[in-house]
Amino acid sequence: MKQIYRLSLMLLALLLPALATAHDFEVDGIYYNINGTTATVTYRGSSYSQYSNEYSGDVTIPATVTYNGTTYSVISIGNSAFCDCSGLTSIDIPSSVTSIGLYAFRDCSSLTSITIPNSVTSIGNYAFWDCSGLTSVNISNSVTSIGICMFCGCTGLTSVTIPNSVISIGNSAFKNCRGLTSINIPNSVTSIGDEAFSFCSGLTSVTIPNSVTSISTETFRGCSGLTSVTIPNSVTSIYYGAFDLCSGLTSVHITDLAAWCKIWCSNNNANPLSYAHHLFLNGVEVKDLVIPNSVTSIGGGAFFGCSGLTSVIIPNSVTSIGDRAFCSCSGLTSVTIPNSVTSIGEDAFSYCSGLTSIDIPNSVT
Repeated sequence: MKQIYRLSLMLLALLLPALATAHDFEVDGIYYNINGTTATVTYRGSSYSQYSNEYSGDVTIPATVTYNGTTYSVISIGNSAFCDCSGLTSIDIPSSVTSIGLYAFRDCSSLTSITIPNSVTSIGNYAFWDCSGLTSVNISNSVTSIGICMFCGCTGLTSVTIPNSVISIGNSAFKNCRGLTSINIPNSVTSIGDEAFSFCSGLTSVTIPNSVTSISTETFRGCSGLTSVTIPNSVTSIYYGAFDLCSGLTSVHITDLAAWCKIWCSNNNANPLSYAHHLFLNGVEVKDLVIPNSVTSIGGGAFFGCSGLTSVIIPNSVTSIGDRAFCSCSGLTSVTIPNSVTSIGEDAFSYCSGLTSIDIPNSVT
C-alpha cells in the first residue's frame, strides 16, 4: 500500500506543472497555446476565472508571435480567452485570426466597439454575452451564423451590421439588447432562433426577409417599443409567443393577402395582430376583407385580434376555416361563408362582439 501511495504522489507531482497553467507561453502580456506552427490566444491560469481581469486597456493581438526562436501564426482566440476582463476597453484582431471561441469576450463590460476581420469564419456561442458597454459591432463577411446568445445582454448595443454571408441567427442571439433601435436582417438569413430578439425594447420596426419561412418561439417577445412589423410572403408559420408583450405594435404590413390567409399561428400571442389590430396590404389598411380565390383554407389564428376588420367575404375555393382564424375581431360585423366550407375550427369567431348574425351553410359538418 505504501508503494502505491508513493507512486500516486510521484504521478501527482509530475502532473502539477501541467495543471498549473492553461497557456504554453506569454509574450508582451498576451498568453498563447501552441498547436503545431500556429498559436491560439488564451487566458493565463488553470481557470479563466482565476485570472479574470488579466487583460485590460487596449489590447492588440499580433498576426505572428515569436517564442524561443520559433514564429507562430496567431489563428484563433480561444474559449473564454478574455472572459470577465472588465477592464478591457478595445481589442485589435489581426486578419490572421479565423475563429473566435465560446465565451471569448463574455462580461467584458468596458469593451465599447469591436471590428471582426473578414478572415474570421466562425464565432462561438456566448462570445459577447453581457458586454454591456458594447455600442456597435461589425461582423465579418465570412461569418455564416450568429450563435446562441452571442450578443445576449449587450444592453448598450445600438447598431449591428449583419452581412449577407449570415444564414442563421441563433437562439437568444440579441436577447435583452435594449439599446438596439433597428436591425437589418439580410435576405441570406433563412432561420431566426427562439427568443433571438426578445426584450429588445428599443426596437421600433422590423422587416423580416423573404428568405425566412417561420418565426420562432418568443422571437420578439417583450419588444415593447416595436410599432410595426413587415412579414414576407415566405413566412408560413408563427410560433408560440413570437410577439407576446409587444404592447406598442400598431400595424402589421404584408404584400400578399393569399399568403397571409394561409399562415398558421400556434397561439394567440404568436400573431402580431393580437397587439397591432390593424393589417396593411401594400400600405393600405385591410378593413373589408375579400379572400382571394387561390386560398383553399384559412390558417389557424390568421386574423386573430384584427379588430380593424369590418367584413369578410370567403370564396368558394375555401374548404376549411382554422382554429381562432377570426377570434377577437371585435370590429367584424358581417361574414359570408360559402357552401364549399366543410369545417370551422374551434374559437374561429370567438369574441367577435360586433358580429350579430352569421349564416353557416349546410356543407359544414
